[in-house]
Amino acid sequence: MPPTPPAIEATGLTKAYAGGAGRTSAPGPAPSPLPVLRGIDLRVPPGTVFALLGPNGAGKTTTVRILATLTEPDAGTARVAGHDIRTQRRAARRALSLTGQFAAVDEKQTGAENLRMMARLAGLPRRAARARAAELLTAFGLTDAADRLVVTYSGGMRRRVDLAAGLVGDPEVIFLDEPTAGLDPRSRRQMWEVVRGLTDRGTTVFLTTQYLEEADQLADHIAVLHEGRVVADGTAAALKSRVAGHRLDLTLATHSAYLRLTDRAVHRSPETLTLGIPTDGTARHVRELLDAFDPHRTDVATFALRTTSLDDVFLALTRPTTDHPHPTEAPAHVHR
Repeated sequence: MPPTPPAIEATGLTKAYAGGAGRTSAPGPAPSPLPVLRGIDLRVPPGTVFALLGPNGAGKTTTVRILATLTEPDAGTARVAGHDIRTQRRAARRALSLTGQFAAVDEKQTGAENLRMMARLAGLPRRAARARAAELLTAFGLTDAADRLVVTYSGGMRRRVDLAAGLVGDPEVIFLDEPTAGLDPRSRRQMWEVVRGLTDRGTTVFLTTQYLEEADQLADHIAVLHEGRVVADGTAAALKSRVAGHRLDLTLATHSAYLRLTDRAVHRSPETLTLGIPTDGTARHVRELLDAFDPHRTDVATFALRTTSLDDVFLALTRPTTDHPHPTEAPAHVHR
């Protein structure tokens, strides 16, 4: 059998903004374009969750906007659900949905009215629109609140309505740009269950997030974006193994010892004078590290061994390499 084509595929995507998005013009020569994406490649299998991680300004939202056909890349190619985002834009848009960082629902309507309205805008007849709205309200656990105004909903409920609205047309690919931003831990975990349910139905989810635990819990595959480039990609376990299987946390006895050793750490906590050092977790390697970092046995007050997290991977792979500012990315406005 031939291999299944990817749900999302991008090759060599580049994008630069003149002077940085949102900057005001000033007299004199035009500023040089500031690169946001510097040739990124992505490949996402269908029916999976793909997480794109990166610090602010790394290019995550710009990547989403390009793949969702809202922004033209300067160079490179991409296909979403088999459709070229340049030459088959209309077909690509019919196959995808984008939910941005902020819920875009009408607070003066009920949850059911919001979904029926979106279904009608998607071209469904009135009866089919009511049926589709009811189906989504059930799927997202909103049936009891269907006839309440959205203004009375909690933040998590609004996000669920927003996501449900994006699924009215049953898209093959859904882009979630920071879907749990601002939610409390309980609402965030409820959203995780919703995302898992999407892939159970065969939908491909492209997720950007600042919550590394979220990517660890949800993503089948993760890419780390730094200064416009993909610096690592793989499963969560594979990325953790690139840094180390474990981390040795050293709490230093003095501030001077902390400063002297800080460059070798993947985790830093100046408040507690704690540094995290990659290790394979064996007793031999732990002893070697302790001897190397504290040969006179006066600098390390305490130590603890812990499993490497995505936080360690993120910090190790996204250390600043330049003092130049990055352009501010434009927000991913919701277009359905």
